[in-house]
Amino acid sequence: MKFTRFIVNDKVYTGVITDSIIREINGDIFRDWEYTGKTFSKSEVKLLAPLEPNQIIGIGANYVSKVEDLPNELPEIPVFFFKPTSSVIGPEEDIIIPKGVEQVKFESELAVVIGKEAKNVPESNVLDYVFGYTVGNDVTAPQYFHQDGHWTLGKAFDTFTPLGPVIETELDPFNVKVKARLNGVEKQNSPTQLMIIPIRKMISYLTRIMTLKPGDVILTGSPLGAEFVKAGDIIECEIEEIGTLRNPFVAAKESAKIG
Repeated sequence: MKFTRFIVNDKVYTGVITDSIIREINGDIFRDWEYTGKTFSKSEVKLLAPLEPNQIIGIGANYVSKVEDLPNELPEIPVFFFKPTSSVIGPEEDIIIPKGVEQVKFESELAVVIGKEAKNVPESNVLDYVFGYTVGNDVTAPQYFHQDGHWTLGKAFDTFTPLGPVIETELDPFNVKVKARLNGVEKQNSPTQLMIIPIRKMISYLTRIMTLKPGDVILTGSPLGAEFVKAGDIIECEIEEIGTLRNPFVAAKESAKIG
């Protein structure tokens, strides 16, 4: 089932996409909801990020280039970071390159959407707490990385977390490929088997430290091949079973001067 958020005539709706038809729903997608009976054509709506996240947690440097490169021992403390919810945008929205930022990089990722409160969950039960999956783009400005390894500011700018186009609830996350095309040229294409810290392990680890709640989004890392971009570039992040998340990069506009 593909859940989405969309806007028509300045009103925001939630719905389920089937082919080119969106059926509106009411209620909490994580608990109880129902169809309203109202439908929309996909061509008449503007898709938004498919949810308003509770919080966003990312993991860094989580892919290798080939299976043979997977480490025998995993890091004792994985590199996690938070991204603000104010950084979220949806499909086709502009990713704004901030004034004074010299380099910005795209990072196509499989994003996990938590559906139930989760604390101290064993790896074997992790998927019971997952609602679904979407595509994420963990946009990054490395010049804002702290020399001691703090990454949050470099990933926190407004528009730096595109999500979409839908939340797919019927997905085998261990049998998909994470792809990205920059201006139509493929730059990333890796199966999730190349993750250093697999999905079950990373989410179980997080639940030992914090309580995950419905609407939390976990960005599971980006394959090798991410590149720096410039204004005018178009990035398409894709997981075929979910869809394509397309966004243009634009330069920040000059602030208006008063007087």
